[in-house]
Amino acid sequence: MLLELLFDLIRIDDVLLIIKNNGAVSEIKSNSLGIRQKEKWITIGDNDGPAHMHVDSTLINSAEFTQEEKPERTSFSVRFYDKNGDRILAAFFTKMYDDSKIIISERKKVYDELNQKYGSKIQF
Repeated sequence: MLLELLFDLIRIDDVLLIIKNNGAVSEIKSNSLGIRQKEKWITIGDNDGPAHMHVDSTLINSAEFTQEEKPERTSFSVRFYDKNGDRILAAFFTKMYDDSKIIISERKKVYDELNQKYGSKIQF
């Protein structure tokens, strides 16, 4: 189910995949990314391209659809966690608002439909 969820996320335009730790942050836009799995490793992006990531599928135990209230907007994401509850990967839905800071209903619908398909909290 992890591969299926990641596949669904990268098919959506303007989703930003973020890997973050204390020393570095890596961001890759979903547009035109491929995905494949070989044994425990899921590769997102073209292995020979300028940007890609390898995700150890055995270390991701759960995912959660998150709506985080900010001062002027709500942030929409899917966050992937290890067994200790530490975030490994996040997929942020970008371009959710128009220039007037009004939510774009079509973008919100895509997020909501994915949330309904998988549920708010997922165990792998």
